[in-house]
Amino acid sequence: MKTALTELTGVEHPIVQTGMGWVAGPRLVSATANAGALGILASATMTTGELRSAVREVRSRTDRPFGVNLRADAGDARERVRIIVDEGVRVASFALAPSRELIAELKDAGVVVIPSVGARRHAEKVAAWGADAVLVQGGEGGGHTGEVATTVLLPQVVDAVGIPVIAAGGFHDGRGLVAALAYGAAGIAMGTRFLLTSDSTVPDAVKARYLAATVKDVTVTTAVDGLPHRMLRTDLVAALERAGRTRALAQAVRRAAAFRRISGLSWTAMVRDGLAMRHGKDLSWSQVLLAANTPMLLKASMVEGRTDLGVMASGQVAGVIEDLPSCAELVTRVMSEAAHVLRTLPPS
Repeated sequence: MKTALTELTGVEHPIVQTGMGWVAGPRLVSATANAGALGILASATMTTGELRSAVREVRSRTDRPFGVNLRADAGDARERVRIIVDEGVRVASFALAPSRELIAELKDAGVVVIPSVGARRHAEKVAAWGADAVLVQGGEGGGHTGEVATTVLLPQVVDAVGIPVIAAGGFHDGRGLVAALAYGAAGIAMGTRFLLTSDSTVPDAVKARYLAATVKDVTVTTAVDGLPHRMLRTDLVAALERAGRTRALAQAVRRAAAFRRISGLSWTAMVRDGLAMRHGKDLSWSQVLLAANTPMLLKASMVEGRTDLGVMASGQVAGVIEDLPSCAELVTRVMSEAAHVLRTLPPS
């Protein structure tokens, strides 16, 4: 199946595995790439040295195109861009809109630039700045998310920009791929569906928690870091939502102290990171600390298997996923389902 996405990135199938922190490491990314889809390496939770090593590990496992996800607001963003260019990475994706200058630097080096957005105006902005494509996530998607459903947001963006649009939020099978193409998208991106594969390094106990979830077990809360965050409902989330400001601050300080020991960050650095996320938002001090620690809360579950202490970002599709295929099996299944749907559509 050839689309503007496959032509732009050189992959075989119009499917993207998103850059999930602590999840999208070399094993998952290379397995996705070898399956003919676009794997995206998550770099926000890596040092620059770890990023270079991870890129080289992916390269040792596959000769297919892959990408790296960056935080545009990171203090060392330019150094990370340099690594991507030096190592010959095909695609750079961004969780936040990159600057016009970063886009130009990457494009001049032949790197395909694909920012992720959650609103039409953001898509219009990055398209005007020269982005090659845009990934649009509707409210069904996991992690930090917006309020507009994919079925409403996607056609808005497709109509507004003249670059390929990748649809994210609520996709897990071939029917969804056909639906996205019908809306005018060039492909789909999936996070939770790739997290729940046998190639994912997420601990088995955590995967079991996702597989046991119903649609109603996936919630959106601002209790973790003050921003709308879609995740599995857990005792930690419930406790944060019940807590008053004083109690929430005490819990945040206690958890921050524990995660500070794990991360090696100083209190000053943690508060600085939290204040950076607080900019322009009405966050309590407990949320400032939790905002700085959100990556560590994710690590507790996605790496250490602590479902009691960690945050489990999740798309709503977790409630309808029931198995753990390999990436190769998943991509083959999605494409076979899409082909079947297209064959059985009534003639126009």
